[in-house]
Amino acid sequence: MKFKILLISLFITAMSFSQNKGTITGVLTDKDSDNQSLPFANVVIAGTSIGTNTDMDGKFSVSTTPGNYTLQFSFVGYESVEIPVKIIANETVTINQALGSAGYKLEDVVIRATVSREKETALLLDQKQAVVIKQSIGAQEMSRKGVSDVEEGLTKVTGITKVDGRGLFIRGLEDRYNNLLINDLQSPSNSPFKKIIPLDLFPTDVVGVLNIYKTFNPNISGDFAGATVNIETPQPKNITKLNIGFGYTTSNNGVDFLLSEDANSTKGTLGLIESDRALPAVFGTIPNGKNLSPAEYENAYGTKSWDVSKTKSPLNSSVSFLHAQKFSLKNERNISYIMSFNFDNKYSFREGVDRTFNLGQGNYDNNLFTTQYSYQTTFSGLAGLKFKTKRYNLNFNTFLIKATESKIQDQLGYTNSLANKTNNLIRMNQFEESNYWNTQLYGDYKISEDGKHSLKAGGSYVKTSFGQPDRKFITGVKESDNTINMSYGGNNLNRQYLDVKGNFYYSSLLEYSLKFGESQKPNILSIGYNGSLNDMASNYRFFSGRKNIEKNYTTNLNTISTTINDDIKNGILYVQEESNGDYKVKLNQFVNAGYFNLFMTFNDKWDLNAGIRAESSMREIKYREQGDPFGNAYRIKKEDKLEILPSVNLKRILNENSNLRVSLAKTTTRPVAMELLPINYINADGTSESGNPDLKNSENYNADFKYELFPNNKELFAVGVFGKVINNPIERVFKPTANSGGQITTFKNSEQAIIFGAEIEILLQLSRVSESLSNFSLGFNTSLMNTDVKIDPTRQGNELENSKSRKLQGASSWLINSDLKYDFIFRKDWKNSMTVVYNVYGDRIFAVGSSGMDHIYEKSFSKLDFIWTTAVSKNIDIKFAVDNILNPSYRKELGTKSNIKITEDSLIVKEFKKGVGFSVNVGYTF
Repeated sequence: MKFKILLISLFITAMSFSQNKGTITGVLTDKDSDNQSLPFANVVIAGTSIGTNTDMDGKFSVSTTPGNYTLQFSFVGYESVEIPVKIIANETVTINQALGSAGYKLEDVVIRATVSREKETALLLDQKQAVVIKQSIGAQEMSRKGVSDVEEGLTKVTGITKVDGRGLFIRGLEDRYNNLLINDLQSPSNSPFKKIIPLDLFPTDVVGVLNIYKTFNPNISGDFAGATVNIETPQPKNITKLNIGFGYTTSNNGVDFLLSEDANSTKGTLGLIESDRALPAVFGTIPNGKNLSPAEYENAYGTKSWDVSKTKSPLNSSVSFLHAQKFSLKNERNISYIMSFNFDNKYSFREGVDRTFNLGQGNYDNNLFTTQYSYQTTFSGLAGLKFKTKRYNLNFNTFLIKATESKIQDQLGYTNSLANKTNNLIRMNQFEESNYWNTQLYGDYKISEDGKHSLKAGGSYVKTSFGQPDRKFITGVKESDNTINMSYGGNNLNRQYLDVKGNFYYSSLLEYSLKFGESQKPNILSIGYNGSLNDMASNYRFFSGRKNIEKNYTTNLNTISTTINDDIKNGILYVQEESNGDYKVKLNQFVNAGYFNLFMTFNDKWDLNAGIRAESSMREIKYREQGDPFGNAYRIKKEDKLEILPSVNLKRILNENSNLRVSLAKTTTRPVAMELLPINYINADGTSESGNPDLKNSENYNADFKYELFPNNKELFAVGVFGKVINNPIERVFKPTANSGGQITTFKNSEQAIIFGAEIEILLQLSRVSESLSNFSLGFNTSLMNTDVKIDPTRQGNELENSKSRKLQGASSWLINSDLKYDFIFRKDWKNSMTVVYNVYGDRIFAVGSSGMDHIYEKSFSKLDFIWTTAVSKNIDIKFAVDNILNPSYRKELGTKSNIKITEDSLIVKEFKKGVGFSVNVGYTF
């Protein structure tokens, strides 16, 4: 049914593009400068909202229904010209016009055409003129669509969806297949569980343009399969702005809420409790099985470390401040700076089932109802300085992102297939903090004054950290709403300390470019170097409550610390470290790459961008296995690889409004840190996630074909097909534990994945349908994809697979992103924009099944949002948004094609609702 609706929509759109309109085309030139082309001038049909800007060559094209009109030409500093024109259906009228300066003498004033790359029209023109297949979204469009962070902004781009807490999926490929650059410099993640830093942590204040490269070019990292995202920080302009926002989400705000005792404080509200939860110094830096004395315990943990406060969740809130200034100096030099900070907090409540199946038996291993309370904070700050002359640009940026989450989670039901014990209660008390600090220095220099020889260089230094200090678990039997019956021993009272530090991450680039041939559109030869060096280490310590004397008791779960503290003082209970020999792992990865890239134009119709990248990577993992003594030498696993990565991007300019593109390339994919590192990450319900140090890099062969039509500077119709062959694809799998029916999530290489698909993108001004709809515009894109994975059951890790072929883990067969915008004006200076945004993706495999069990599927999820932005005056703007209007259930389910009998009634393994969000943001520009 969805595909029928899609085909009907495409048919209607195609008809709207081809209806009986007339067209005006021409070239606008500068009368006082030997009729050189005049780019980015305004061309408007008087009395309508129909208009365009001239392109880099001064060309323009507008279409409208038949009739008599007046065409207006204007540009800052130039005279305005009006020309009467008659439009006839299906005919083209050509008008070439020269504009003269408006009372200025050119020997006194030099008038230059400049354009902000953050504008929608400029980015669409950039996409049209680029040789590689890329899409961009700028600050202007993100503001109009009410976008508050980078991740949300990217979901407006063809073939991109996001999943709550799991980042971006591009062309159906999840996080591990994508890559991130910031100002062309490689950037690491702040979390070992993700390939790229969660982009919802980047507010739009620190973004000028988001570029999404869907085809490979030798000057970007070869670690590429889905896409490479390049965040360009904003170009400073004179602005000082303060934003304050508040949000309410149904079932999340204004409800009973649980917070750990330390989080229910001023420090906790600001997310500043990491130091209070740090590993006590009494345990030392190397595990030794230490038992804490009562005095040591109280000194290390105080008297309320297990306690939880019951409160009400207030409104979500946010505050941001942006200030930028630009100063003009002598001799066409200028200096500018930018600074911003953002802080927001959010209360989140989730409840629903959380199950695992006993692999090989067909019954639930865990059957739990989970209630989760999460309080999140995000702080970001940016400081930037730019110095520009006629010959060079120099940029310095430093930005910090700090994200925290305080989480209380209760799971009620049974574990370990003990279906007769349905009142077991597991409480988790977790604090998580990640830090990301990136400092960059980069710029470009024209070696020769005419710009034929130029140099671009840059470097960045990044420090990251990720920690879950004092992650606590209590297990017992629920007696009533707030009481628990428990005894000591087993896994009833545990603490964990996970610490992953990015000691340093260096990234650098150096590129020399030579322009030759015609100056109008010169050929360019680039030779360059990219490099990155990543050094990180993990530390994972475990502590348990052990009994000296048998005790069974019932107490208030929220204030259980008093009982635990008294039992420690009385010698009934003690705390002992039980870390394993594998507590520490080190990773060092060094990537060096040299490349050359050639851009050439043939006969003004063909553009070629071809090159090759030689990328050398060295990866070293130092680790100990679980039973190794703490002081033993590390085991070492090394991988050195040299990869030759060619690429060809070819563009055929069919006419001034349409292109045909072809791209062929070879790339690679490296695993995410936690997919690779031999760390066994353990949850309270007995499930765990384990890395696989034997993972290989994937080898990707990519092909793209695309047709683009740009009817004017605000419209686009594009259709493309793509294919990929991935050798050794990396996938998430479930496997049983050795001792019971429990479940381990791990990762493996399959043999080969074959992917092919199509993408369609439409940007349409609805004035094409009717003049009464001239204030409406439609954006629509879809991605359709088929995947096939070949399985070799003789390869290690594949022996538990259920079949020899299946879909690729993480890939959706289809997705749709769309938005409908309505612009209107109440009165002068009171501009409004209303946008309805709808996103939906199809089912995809979350984790590959094994031992006769089908795969776990992430079910189709749709999201409908409404955003109203209004500029009340030059100083005040307001955004009102309604998020997740449909409020569907997020769901994971076991598939229906297991090879063994399933004895349970429901196949749902996880389900919850996010709630409907309402938010208001008020901005004041000074």
